[in-house]
Amino acid sequence: MDILLVASAFNSLSQRLYAEMSGHGHRVEVVLATHGPDPVRAAVHVMRPGLVVAPMLKTALPEDVWREHTCLIVHPGPPGDRGPSALDWAVDGRTPHWGVTVLQAGAAMDAGAIWAAERFRVPPVGKSDLYRGEVTEAAVRAVLVAVQRFTEGTYKPLPQTDASVNVIWRDAFRQERRRIDWHHDDTETVLHKLRAADSQPGVLDELVGREVFLHGGYPEDQLSGRPGALLAQRAGAICRATRDGSVWIPELRPRKNSGDPAPFRRPATSVLAGFTTGTRTALPQAVLPFDVPAYRRTWSDIRYSQHDDVGFLTFSFPGGAISTQQCQRLLAAYRFALSRPTRVLVLGGKRDFFSNGIHLNVIEAAPDPGRESWANLNAMDDLVEEILLTTDRLVVAALGGNAAAGGAMLALAADEVWCRTGIVLNPHYRRMGLYGSEYWTYTLPRRVGPEQAERLTAEALPVSAVDAERLGLVDRLVPAAPQDFTAEIERLAGEIAADPGLDRRIAAKADAHCAEERTRSLSDHRNAELSRMHAIFFNPRAPYHDLRSAFVRKTPSHSPFPLTGTADPG
Repeated sequence: MDILLVASAFNSLSQRLYAEMSGHGHRVEVVLATHGPDPVRAAVHVMRPGLVVAPMLKTALPEDVWREHTCLIVHPGPPGDRGPSALDWAVDGRTPHWGVTVLQAGAAMDAGAIWAAERFRVPPVGKSDLYRGEVTEAAVRAVLVAVQRFTEGTYKPLPQTDASVNVIWRDAFRQERRRIDWHHDDTETVLHKLRAADSQPGVLDELVGREVFLHGGYPEDQLSGRPGALLAQRAGAICRATRDGSVWIPELRPRKNSGDPAPFRRPATSVLAGFTTGTRTALPQAVLPFDVPAYRRTWSDIRYSQHDDVGFLTFSFPGGAISTQQCQRLLAAYRFALSRPTRVLVLGGKRDFFSNGIHLNVIEAAPDPGRESWANLNAMDDLVEEILLTTDRLVVAALGGNAAAGGAMLALAADEVWCRTGIVLNPHYRRMGLYGSEYWTYTLPRRVGPEQAERLTAEALPVSAVDAERLGLVDRLVPAAPQDFTAEIERLAGEIAADPGLDRRIAAKADAHCAEERTRSLSDHRNAELSRMHAIFFNPRAPYHDLRSAFVRKTPSHSPFPLTGTADPG
């Protein structure tokens, strides 16, 4: 069937549904509803779809579209839930279970007949992590059921007037309700307020006399002080005292009317530095070792642990982007991991993003974005090179969340790539106007062949985990729920380490590397890639600069790189 996917952004859920429905044999086209209703109408006119699916919309579908076509809306709430802030209420209310409902579009918001619904357990994570994890899993199951029911033509959707549906309207979750009272709110209350707004919209607050939005929140088990006081910094995050403890806040966002030239999310200390003067005392560094004990209830974006012959280097950066400094710290942690006596080293293994490559927000805020892009890319290349040159143990990249661009290529540098079945890969750079580096001209053709490598990078479309395994991008699929992924990876890595044939694999890996270096060296791949990227970064008229700025600042972009064919009317 021909399906038109309509979304306000081609986000994680939209990409997953595109890949899943395409994998089920449907012809799927995408149109972004970011320039008003006309592009949607034009896409419908060109494609004449059998079904319209809207996984994430900030505006209503045009009435003439939903009256003439069956349009399914994905609502991130259980049947009967209505309103624009479903997940915010779920996280803030500490709801143990929640749901996703697929509705038919109609005149009233969230009031259409129900085609499918799925329930899920709500873990203690931030809203964005929940959305990319449990919500996406439930939404995919519900949409596939709804599409199947529509295709069969015998199912009658359940009207919300049915007595079995408990209709509840929830108002928009406004900043007045999110506001933190640092003198009276305990740590758990503060954490829930921060988690309910971690990606968007953030919690409006005041620091050093300036209004900012706080993004992300993690507990701290040792530091304390006067409620509301800033206590310390670590790896770009700041620690702030609550009534009975303290929390770590990784990112801040200045208000758009604050006069700050970079009013978007970035590491908290860099935003704070723009507010302070040379007369202010810098926050003390709360340094942690890479192998901080597991019992510590504190925040660190990089941790190393070891179980027998297996080392685990876990990392989790907000939004999946890795800045120059983060790359350098991750490289230092990787070298620390190499100093430990293990036979298998696992990278990643957590439930959210693996990596999305260079940090566009930090780059956009830099005095010279071209120069910062160059520094960030070289730091990524240094990290990937170290992984490629590791010949004394088996390296596994464990992807519990999505990976894109340089982050996907970072994973491909490992000997084996293991993916949770629900993730999406975007092994390309084209939509940001980039050629790419991270040794992709070596690792991608080596796995999928030169023809597939060319297709993947040129088409620039999301790839499901199942298709990634079929293509050779992925070595092992891990059918685990997001919250179970880490434990399953630990079990599988232990099996690999106990394999009596592992030493032969490691020796063969070292021999293969020497042979490949004689054919074409890694440095040759890197130099050729960087030559292309240097020409882009330092050309102010290159599309990359406008595309990056539009992406970071959330402004409309007339990208020269359409998502798909006919359904993107331009």
